[in-house]
Amino acid sequence: MSEHIMMNEEQLIKKAVQVLVREFGSVEASRFLSIPQHKREDSLERHQEWQKTLIKDAFFDDVFSD
Repeated sequence: MSEHIMMNEEQLIKKAVQVLVREFGSVEASRFLSIPQHKREDSLERHQEWQKTLIKDAFFDDVFSD
């Protein structure tokens, strides 16, 4: 089994950009790199949104009934 040595971030980014440009061309690679990332929803906010849709009695019956 061969040992794998990880690249540092600078090498990884450089190689990834080279692959993108080679495979997609400079215009499409640039377009891909400029796509905005979606904001991750905070877990507390996600939980609060879930709680708003919760029917308390039905939830308790489901969890605590025999």
